Amino acid sequence: MKLSFWKTHTDTAGQVDFSRLPRHIAIILDGNGRWAQRRGLPRTAGHKVGAETFRTIATYCRDIGIQYLTVYAFSTENWRRPPDEVETIMVLLKRYLLEAIDTMERDNVRLRFMGDMTPLTAELRGLVDQCNAISDRLTGCQCNICINYGGRGEIVHAAQSFARDCLDGRARPEELTEEAFEGYLYSAGIPSPELLIRPGGEQRLSNFLLWQCAYAEFYYTNVLWPDFTKRELLRAIAAYQHRDRRFGGVKT
Repeated sequence: MKLSFWKTHTDTAGQVDFSRLPRHIAIILDGNGRWAQRRGLPRTAGHKVGAETFRTIATYCRDIGIQYLTVYAFSTENWRRPPDEVETIMVLLKRYLLEAIDTMERDNVRLRFMGDMTPLTAELRGLVDQCNAISDRLTGCQCNICINYGGRGEIVHAAQSFARDCLDGRARPEELTEEAFEGYLYSAGIPSPELLIRPGGEQRLSNFLLWQCAYAEFYYTNVLWPDFTKRELLRAIAAYQHRDRRFGGVKT
């Protein structure tokens, strides 16, 4: 997809410079249920439309050169939702996995999953393993899907893994650094997001990428996820490019 050095949208927060896009974007997929309820539809209808929105945005991120996209699809707390809603999400996940297995190599898109996969069915876990195996052979844009994921749980899991390595003599507590600890996270080997987008009007992290988003720029919008478009993504990127990222220091 050929893009000019500058691309202007009059209704975005300025211009998007495609030569300095964020390397990694994270998105909390929020607002599916409310989108459906406002239209007098069951919440499950919102998840179906939201799944298509994810497909559109993920493809567009690949096309414009985003290297990593991480989405919050299903949290550890989401199991508390009505059983029919959870079942719909799992059915949509299965459909997406089957399609991905057929298209990943053609599109050179890597697909990774972050979270505790043990509560998923054996069939879904098998499909996840197939996607991971295919991704090992690819080099393109990487899309990380957080399923049964919680940021606190991820940190606890990493701490437990490090403690086991210490007990087995493979690590020493006094040698632990932030960089070494990152190797125990689900996101090991993936750069931290520079931009976190949350549609849906809420302004909180909701236990998402707590370690990784320490220096991410946050962008909130009232647009519900099923209505999130390529133009909305460009608005978020334009806003990010207007931020002054000092990482605790000052510019000289």
